[in-house]
Amino acid sequence: MPMRLLKITFSLTISLLLFSSCIINEYSNDYPEEQLDDPSFVEAYDVWYLDYHATQGSDEIPYLQLAFTLSFDRGKLYANNNISGIGFQGNGYGIQIGNYDLNRGLLVANHDLDGQDTFEVCQLSKNEIELYNATTDTSYFLIGYDVDEFDYDKLFYENIEYLLQDFEIWRKYDTSIAGTRNEFDYENFLSFIAGKNNTFYSSKSKAGTDIDLVYWNYEGNYEVFDIDGYDDLKVLTLGYDSINTETFELTVVNDTIVELFHINSGTTYKFEGDYFIQYLKDGKISEKNKTTRKRTKIKRQKINKISY
Repeated sequence: MPMRLLKITFSLTISLLLFSSCIINEYSNDYPEEQLDDPSFVEAYDVWYLDYHATQGSDEIPYLQLAFTLSFDRGKLYANNNISGIGFQGNGYGIQIGNYDLNRGLLVANHDLDGQDTFEVCQLSKNEIELYNATTDTSYFLIGYDVDEFDYDKLFYENIEYLLQDFEIWRKYDTSIAGTRNEFDYENFLSFIAGKNNTFYSSKSKAGTDIDLVYWNYEGNYEVFDIDGYDDLKVLTLGYDSINTETFELTVVNDTIVELFHINSGTTYKFEGDYFIQYLKDGKISEKNKTTRKRTKIKRQKINKISY
């Protein structure tokens, strides 16, 4: 899926006054603190981006910790639990995870595995809502989009760690002519592990090696940094040990390809994700790997481009 141009700048700046279930949006006087009675509003947008970083509360609802988007379609509840393929799976809606009913400002969601949860629904702006769950005292904030206006660029870069975890393996398929020779020239495979905090594997196995035969030479920690003034560029560090760290500018080409510019050598590498991992309703990765994935609030360090 080609990357789409940035069409919408969305922000969610909220004054946190949780006296009851709703939060007053200080930027809009048109949408006062009141609950929604009309289910057509949540069904008016194709997808609702779950701004997980804005979540307030204990957050103990597993399927909301897993989802990047939710969709409400005539009583059927859908979710996108992957970044890669998010524009295609289920026509953009993702997979059906349950059903819902909305009445008198209460959204009752019946998840296929986790059972029933009730949320108070508040409209914060034209396309923003809060879902408040009294049982866990947690508020989730959702931003509505039509599929053809969804900001895929922002989604990818805000959640780049999860895109890297969407594949069992990343194969290096291109190395630029420009740049000086360096140790990373010999690394042909990378893997970023869900369920393990910032863990990656790296392999020097020959290009074209079957995934089951790849020998993982290194295990280390990786970190993604924001760059001040850039929304479409990140810095990725791969820490091979306490001394050797490789630093790259990371660019998303599309939802299966990333470009790594090796800062010290000036060499650009392209990696393609292979063996897509579909995270289902329970977040399970596969039968051979029972680790589950859930979203956490990503707190990245911000660096200046001229400082590295």
